Amino acid sequence: MVWRMMIEDTPTLSQLSQVMLHATAPAFLLGATGSFVGLLVARLNVIIERSRSIHGIRDPDDDRLPLKTDIPRLKVRAKLLQRSISLAIASAISTTLLIVWSFIAAFFNRDHEVGAAMLFVAALIFFVAALIGLAREVSIGLVELDHLP
Repeated sequence: MVWRMMIEDTPTLSQLSQVMLHATAPAFLLGATGSFVGLLVARLNVIIERSRSIHGIRDPDDDRLPLKTDIPRLKVRAKLLQRSISLAIASAISTTLLIVWSFIAAFFNRDHEVGAAMLFVAALIFFVAALIGLAREVSIGLVELDHLP
């Protein structure tokens, strides 16, 4: 009985095309977020490799020994990037839920605007927080130790 009502109330092609039109902006945000996560992961990998390299310095190597003082800074940078990655993923999840919500609401012939707006705002807040984390990481990223061999 419930399935029969759902089949009779399926959205028209016009309604679906309207939902697809509304899903365009979130789809672009989702693509940008995916690229952003890739950038963050690449930066984190560089920090991890640098940390491994510094940990490999033997104590008799007096020329490179001062590099070991950089380990606490690298830990802070890695933590900022890890947090930014988590926030960017939360943004991507919110954006995906927004797209799913729009189609489910259309299928059940319900208004989707309020839920979509809330999810879009949440996605943007997560994205901005991730960008702020990246900005903080970049601000502490370059010091004179980075130029030593």
